[in-house]
Amino acid sequence: MKNERLMRLIVGPHTTEKTTMLADQAERKQIGLRVLKDAAKQEIKKAVELMFNVKVEAVNTTNTRSKLRLSGRAPSQKKRHWKKAYVTLRKGDDINFISIQDEKKG
Repeated sequence: MKNERLMRLIVGPHTTEKTTMLADQAERKQIGLRVLKDAAKQEIKKAVELMFNVKVEAVNTTNTRSKLRLSGRAPSQKKRHWKKAYVTLRKGDDINFISIQDEKKG
């Protein structure tokens, strides 16, 4: 796997109530990420380890199907399919997305 593909593999963080709750658990540190639809678990693991300098214990993925958007009562258009990954980090490792964004700005 080339580093170029690994750097493009992660689309961004996926922040919901569930992912926030999983990230706050001390014994099971998990983060939610949006990834490319054709990403494999091993590729996601290597990409996270390369980009964030942490150790990954496990990766779980799920494909999210598209949903219809409603315009009033009538369906208008579909949202896109996408894939999310729940990455379990080694105990003691953490990813802080806020500090990463600050480093990019400054």
